[in-house]
Amino acid sequence: MLNRLHDALRLRTSPTIFFGSALVIIAFVVLTLAFTESMDAFFAEGSTWVIDQLGWFYIMGVTVFLLFLVYLMVSRFGQVRLGADHERPEHTNLSWFSMLFAAGIGTILMFWAVAEPVNHFANPPRQGVEPASLEAATEAMGFTLYHFGLHTWTIFTLPALSFGYFMYKRNLPPRVSSMFQPLLGERIHGPVGRSIDILAIVGTLFGVAVSIGLGTMQINSGLARLLGISESALSQILIIAAVSLVASVSVALGLDRGIKRLSNTNILIAIGLLVFILVSGPTVMMLKGTVESAGTYLSMLPALAFWNDTLADTGWQSGWTVFYWAWTITWSPFVGIFIARISRGRTIREFVSGVLALPTLFSVIWFGIFGMGVFDIELNGGGGLVEAVVDEGDVPGAMFVFLENFPYSTVTSAVGVLIVVLFFITSIDSAALVMDTMGSGHEEEAPVHQRVFWVVAIGLIAAILLTATGATGLTALQNVAILIGLPFFVLGYVMIYSLLRALREDAGEVGVLPTRQWRRVLPPEEFRRRTSTGQVDEEVVVAPDYVHGSEPDNAPSIEHPEQPDYVLEHRTSTGSLTRVRGIE
Repeated sequence: MLNRLHDALRLRTSPTIFFGSALVIIAFVVLTLAFTESMDAFFAEGSTWVIDQLGWFYIMGVTVFLLFLVYLMVSRFGQVRLGADHERPEHTNLSWFSMLFAAGIGTILMFWAVAEPVNHFANPPRQGVEPASLEAATEAMGFTLYHFGLHTWTIFTLPALSFGYFMYKRNLPPRVSSMFQPLLGERIHGPVGRSIDILAIVGTLFGVAVSIGLGTMQINSGLARLLGISESALSQILIIAAVSLVASVSVALGLDRGIKRLSNTNILIAIGLLVFILVSGPTVMMLKGTVESAGTYLSMLPALAFWNDTLADTGWQSGWTVFYWAWTITWSPFVGIFIARISRGRTIREFVSGVLALPTLFSVIWFGIFGMGVFDIELNGGGGLVEAVVDEGDVPGAMFVFLENFPYSTVTSAVGVLIVVLFFITSIDSAALVMDTMGSGHEEEAPVHQRVFWVVAIGLIAAILLTATGATGLTALQNVAILIGLPFFVLGYVMIYSLLRALREDAGEVGVLPTRQWRRVLPPEEFRRRTSTGQVDEEVVVAPDYVHGSEPDNAPSIEHPEQPDYVLEHRTSTGSLTRVRGIE
């Protein structure tokens, strides 16, 4: 039945994964709207239990992932290229950085650039620090950079590296299940693999929806100050609809013509706003403070990387760090697979150092300048940020209250809204492109209406949860993100094992460094689809398999899997191949 529906809609994807993901998403939205209070209570209690009992596991997990990535970067595996050994990067460093940054945390940086330093300044995370003091300002920068520095990008880098390796070195489908091929083998196409992919798509949609909700509130707040537009449910629905329409056009144009151009444009505008704040504000203080903040971050990092607020047990960490990590990891598959796609041809050393260092450096500069501007206003100027953002709770308007203290505030506020909108669009179309890729299991261009479906789904769910149930809907979504984050953290450890095993199999246990070459793998339904049109290459397979004779002399042996009959009919290379279990 699913296949008939799939064909009737003229889709080109996996019916099980596509409709399974859609069913879970629809069920969540319907239940949230129909039983709001019960759903809120259920997810609130579940997320509270996870935070109280397993918050330490989240804190430890991200730090372990970071240490593993550093190990890979400095080890002999750092020379391995994400792709064939002769490949080189497709995108320039500037375009690469712009796309990975905009798709990663661009919207969040605009939202929290002012709001987070102000909050930590007024309410210091650690006991014994006087609020609104010089010490509070110093620690505020350390905690802010902890939340937006190496650890956040570690959450993106680990799955991105795993995607890059298994997609472009082993030529597996661009799905989360492919990262577990050393453990699952051909079962990546079976029920276990499909369940992993459905979880990844659903988690991605939840995580992106939270970001979209935050971005919508910030855009609405900016437009209210600029044009007098009310901060209402109708305004937010119209904002989401307009942005989703533009994102649909961008995702229809594809990666190079749509997302790449938007990302490059947006990062330049954001840098322009940053330079304006630096020049028109207390320039010397901002420069000195940025350098000092970098030192504060580095000095606090070893302790914060393992800090669990054990003795004081104030509950602060559950509302900030633990939520950040859980929320971020739910949409790490989307950012990860997107980063992998734009990073093909780079070595593991280039990849890890670039993805960790470049965005972190930008975050240090970004928060250093905005954070020092905040403290100058509060300590040396007229103040008002703490009152507006903390006391009155106007977190979405924090950036615009801040800009009112600088020249041409109307113009800069308009630019701020534009930046958020462009980051918003980039996040939606990047997520839609990635979810479509995970559903179809290949990177060839899918039907436009199929890609646009995911844009509409993201916008619709964000609008329903933000406006139909009010703040309660977003809170419920955040609680769900915390619960979904738990299995993703467990999968992170499996990723580490799987990636290490694959590297040792392909590069050999010792020495360097020709690598085992893997054949192109397609999902069964896509293989059959291409067979019917005569588009199947002789070397394409269904069960993951490598080219005989390409393995290094000192590499462990791996059995060639058994291919189904419909693969044998299109396969002319040598080797005794039999049927794959469970694939008919």
